[in-house]
Amino acid sequence: MATFIGAFPVLAGKDDDARKFAQETLGRGEEFSASQKRGGVAKEEWSLQQTPMGSLVLVHFEAADVEKSFAALAQSTEDFDVWFRGRVQELTGVDLAAEPDGPPPEIILEWRA
Repeated sequence: MATFIGAFPVLAGKDDDARKFAQETLGRGEEFSASQKRGGVAKEEWSLQQTPMGSLVLVHFEAADVEKSFAALAQSTEDFDVWFRGRVQELTGVDLAAEPDGPPPEIILEWRA
C-alpha cells in the first residue's frame, strides 16, 4: 500500500468552509465511498492546520497506486467527483483535474513499531 501525505492551502477566510466541505463529503458517504473505491483508496484523513502563513488542509491517504488514484479523480465525470473537484478548487485554488506543477510530496521519515 502506498501513502500520500500532502498540504493544500486554504484560501483566506475559508476555514469554516473547509470544515463544512468535510462534513458535506461525509454526508455523501455512499458517493464518497464509491469515489474512493474507483480510485483504489483504502483510507483517507484530513486535518485542518493553522500556520502563520495561513491554514492548510493536510491530506493523508493510502492506496495501491497514488498516481492512479489522482488520475481516476481527475478524469472522472461522475457527479460526486465533479462536485468534489469543484469544492477543492473553491477552497484551495488547487485544480485536481490539472497536471501537478511539480513532483508529489516526498516522505522523508517513516517509522513503525
